[in-house]
Amino acid sequence: MKIISTVVGVVLFVLFFGFALKNTQEVDLHLFLNYELRGPLVLMLLVFFVAGAVLGVLALTPTVFRHRRESSKQKTTIQSLQISALKANQAPDSVNAQQ
Repeated sequence: MKIISTVVGVVLFVLFFGFALKNTQEVDLHLFLNYELRGPLVLMLLVFFVAGAVLGVLALTPTVFRHRRESSKQKTTIQSLQISALKANQAPDSVNAQQ
């Protein structure tokens, strides 16, 4: 499996490297207030791809923390139920032993 992932990684690298070599022309990015950025197309695409990935991770952060908090609460509830079940199982044994 490690060999397959290595081969896939190398193939993707070669494809992206070829894409970068084919898209070296300069592009202008016009922003607000007459601000303009100039750079290679592949660099602009990379910057916006990374920015989108970062924004996606930031958008998921509250959901991840909420799920972690709920999971922690459920684990403590399970532990308390297991303890009470053990105590309930042990109590009839002690009553039967006294009779």
